[in-house]
Amino acid sequence: MGQLEDAEDFKNRGNEAFKSEDYELALSLYNKAIIHGAKDTRDMATYLKNRAATYLKMKQYENVIEDCNEALRIIPEDPKALFRRAQALENVERYEEAYRDAKTIFTVDPTNKAIQPVLGRLHAIVQERSRLASQTHNKVEQMFKIAFELGENVEKREKAISNLLVLSKENAAAEIMLKSGVVHKIQQVVKNEKNPNIYVNAIRIVSQLCKENIQRTKSVLKVVGVPWFLEIIDNEKPEIVNAAQYCLQTILNTFSGMDSKKETKPDKDLCDQHKSEIDTMLTCLTYSITNRVITGLARDAIVELVMRNCHYTTLNWAERFVEIRGLQRLLEVCSELEEYKYESAMNITPSSRTVAAACLAKVYENMYYDEAREKFNEQVDDFIKGKLLTPDIESKVRVTVAITSLLRGPLDVGNYVISKEGIIEMILVMAQTEDPLQQKVACECLIAAASKKDKAKTIINKGVDILKRLYSSKNDAVRVRALVGLCKVGSFGGDDASIRPFAEGSTTKLSDACRKFLVNPSKDKDLRKWAAEGLSYLTLDADVKEKLVEDKAALHSLIELAKTGDQSCLYGVVTTFVNLCNAYEKQEIMPEMLELAKFAKHHIPEQHELDDADFVNKRLSVLCQAGVTSGLVALAKTESHNSRELIARVFNAICSLQELRGIVVQQGGAKVLIPMALEGTNNGKKQAAQALARIGITINPEVAFPGQRNLEVVRPLIALLHPECTALENFEALMALCNLACMNETTRNRILKEGGLSKIEHYMYEEHLMLQRAATQCVCNLVQSEDVIKTFEGSNDKTKFLFLLCQEEDIDTVMAAAGALCILTSASKICSRKILDLESWLESLRCLLVNANKEIQYRGTYLLYNIIKDDIDMAARVFETDIMEILMALTKLEDAETIRSKEYAQKCLHAAEKLGVIRKPDVKIEDSMEDEISDDK
Repeated sequence: MGQLEDAEDFKNRGNEAFKSEDYELALSLYNKAIIHGAKDTRDMATYLKNRAATYLKMKQYENVIEDCNEALRIIPEDPKALFRRAQALENVERYEEAYRDAKTIFTVDPTNKAIQPVLGRLHAIVQERSRLASQTHNKVEQMFKIAFELGENVEKREKAISNLLVLSKENAAAEIMLKSGVVHKIQQVVKNEKNPNIYVNAIRIVSQLCKENIQRTKSVLKVVGVPWFLEIIDNEKPEIVNAAQYCLQTILNTFSGMDSKKETKPDKDLCDQHKSEIDTMLTCLTYSITNRVITGLARDAIVELVMRNCHYTTLNWAERFVEIRGLQRLLEVCSELEEYKYESAMNITPSSRTVAAACLAKVYENMYYDEAREKFNEQVDDFIKGKLLTPDIESKVRVTVAITSLLRGPLDVGNYVISKEGIIEMILVMAQTEDPLQQKVACECLIAAASKKDKAKTIINKGVDILKRLYSSKNDAVRVRALVGLCKVGSFGGDDASIRPFAEGSTTKLSDACRKFLVNPSKDKDLRKWAAEGLSYLTLDADVKEKLVEDKAALHSLIELAKTGDQSCLYGVVTTFVNLCNAYEKQEIMPEMLELAKFAKHHIPEQHELDDADFVNKRLSVLCQAGVTSGLVALAKTESHNSRELIARVFNAICSLQELRGIVVQQGGAKVLIPMALEGTNNGKKQAAQALARIGITINPEVAFPGQRNLEVVRPLIALLHPECTALENFEALMALCNLACMNETTRNRILKEGGLSKIEHYMYEEHLMLQRAATQCVCNLVQSEDVIKTFEGSNDKTKFLFLLCQEEDIDTVMAAAGALCILTSASKICSRKILDLESWLESLRCLLVNANKEIQYRGTYLLYNIIKDDIDMAARVFETDIMEILMALTKLEDAETIRSKEYAQKCLHAAEKLGVIRKPDVKIEDSMEDEISDDK
């Protein structure tokens, strides 16, 4: 009996804790009662009901339902268990089930007064829901008849499917659609559908059904399975591929607790619950990478899905991908060539190898420990050895192309492979053959290998003569690659004007050769892409920059190349733009270190005179007017963080000029900058955030960041309020937040939610005048929020510090501080009272009231009126001083600018008089005295 007595004791103590509203303790004690209690007994039902009551107080409704279910299994139709379950079901909006429980209670216990109002309320809700459901059901049925009938008018079908998509966003309608067999109907439609709009919207309906609803997602997969999505992604039309890719991502998000926002992360508990489904998705995607019959667009989309999700440690996709030999499949894609076209060849796009290389890099980044990296390298070794076992030329070519992708993706792995015995020699031998294909791939590999200085020196020593000989080839594809190799070697000195590996004038000749390939309309895109890469190395030379920026045809060709969105063009085109804008990372050299270097006779980098600010600004204007922004927007869809950083650098450089920010917004720059500011390299996020701040300063936020975007931009701006960011970045972020805080209460609440207020206030204490001013102006706009006012009412000196700022010399800071105080004191008597707690309150008040600036003077009188009205104690303290004389003087002002100050000075005097703090001279006494005097005469 000991344990049962313990259970009863725990229950009684739990009841005491419950009555004392200590719900955490009550929960702990009821848990112990349940552990010690006898199963399937009336006592156990009581313990469960009591725990359910505790969960109800803690708003853990799913737990309430679970406990009541168990209690009702022991004692069916128990009124207390039914009542608690009904309350929980109502809170999770399962109204029909809650109403069912309420009706059961009424049947069992008709005299129960507590259930009657609940029953009435739920009856009304259920009736209304039933009416709406009936309407929705009719709508769904009507749309089904039109949308899924192939013989119907196309316009009518388009409208019907569009209406179904809108309906699918509503929970009730989505449930009705699912029960009415919408997934089967969509499955049938996409088999024969020719209209892309109907096809895409049908897939989007499936996405909506799955979005953030695990039960519906499971129901959808039960009907179609993951392979169906891989069938529909296999399409030549980008809009269909994108819709199917989004659909797969939505399913993964639902199972893992993520949403479409970049910053969300998977939920561990959900991932554990749905491990089987998540693993199945990865396996299906991985095996599809080398599917020989799917389109190149589908293959890219599948690789992007792996790349987009492999960095989440909770999903564990990176290690799992290596385990199921996904690397081999990616390397197969990397080694695929247009020139080898067999029946078994894979379809690839111009971006396929670049996307696969970026995916390899992303997977490698997530090999966090040595053992995992060793496994990665082993699998790469296995792939290369496997290819080289057959000593034919095709195998060597494919290996070389795969190594090039490794050098462009996970560089460490690429360098590891190329340093293996015989690999570089094999590539140099291939470069010296007469076979154009071997020459081409060897050149590409040599270019990629010359990334690190030691490798670049090896290429200079061994490969320059080979590159020069290949440059004289009659095959353009070989020539352009050899040219890029020479460009890369020629740019070895970077932007240091004193280092020139080749003879004077060689870089200009190389850039002219690149230009010929770039602007020649008869040359295909592949040649223009390589010419852009050559320029990406040469444009570190300021002479080349100036020459290129004056060449409208070459610039136009570069921008058009960017607009294609081809990821394989990305590096060359964007790096060229980065160089033209001087947006690359520059190492700051302290003057003392410079002198030390001179003394030690070390090499000191020299800046070219054509890299001065005036020349750079002119280049920025030319680039922006030529339409570079629209090109960057097209390339911004890349998943490569390094590439996103380059794009963000160009955007930020362009946004440094105020007159160009409008063009960036018009061409969609602000839209793509937000995701870049939320995810990527630290520098990339910072560059994108600063560009957004600059846009937010100059352009009305409602125009620059319409709709939801004004909320999404808050986090990146607050991230710039960091000690590691420069004063300029801090200042620009504060200015942009100041403008956002003007917009509406929702935006102000987002700033608070992201922890913005404390970060902004920190800069009010700065000695830096501009930062202090911008922070005070920002706070002035934020105090329009009730939640901010509450923080000022708390036990702190925030209000007093604002009043102290009214003594500052900077007019704008005083104006903002006074404005904030006017708002605070209008809304809060607590804040009004805090002001006179400041030791130097009189000094601050005088500074406002006698200020030469009429606007500040007006704010001072307005603030004083707020302090003294209806508060006799405050008024008495104020009018003990010389403030009355100042107010009297203000009432005698006559100029137009001081009308408002005069009006509020009079209001202050009237308020003080009304409270009895001051008294007006008695006019009637004076009059009678005058009468007496006149009688004497």
